[in-house]
Amino acid sequence: MYVAETKLRVRYAETDQMGYVYYGNYATYYEIGRVEALRRLGFSYRALEEEVGVMMPVLELHVQYKAPAFYDDELRLQVIIPELPQSRMRFEYKLYNADERLLNEGYTTLAFVNKSSGRPCRVPEELKKVLLPYFK
Repeated sequence: MYVAETKLRVRYAETDQMGYVYYGNYATYYEIGRVEALRRLGFSYRALEEEVGVMMPVLELHVQYKAPAFYDDELRLQVIIPELPQSRMRFEYKLYNADERLLNEGYTTLAFVNKSSGRPCRVPEELKKVLLPYFK
């Protein structure tokens, strides 16, 4: 299992009329966490697309809201890759506030798709190589 953490600060533009983080912004927070989790592995999502020729579209998004986040809250997003990917990759998320209260949790499932053909493919060896040490 691979675990990474990212800190986020809620911006005013991310809140709704009630002062809560607008529910749709959690998907953006998850994306930020995914990209940063891969970056911490020394793996660039941009390089995956441009150099390896593989894209990772989201197939599934699940979110469970437990408590709201508010403007200027500092959030800690924990990203978990629970299993070594094959043709799909699952990311799990837990979002905490500064008091360590669990505000939100969820998961996404992404597929590996060949950029040229648009067809599904296996996990690129470059990504598998950096993840493998966490699954031994």
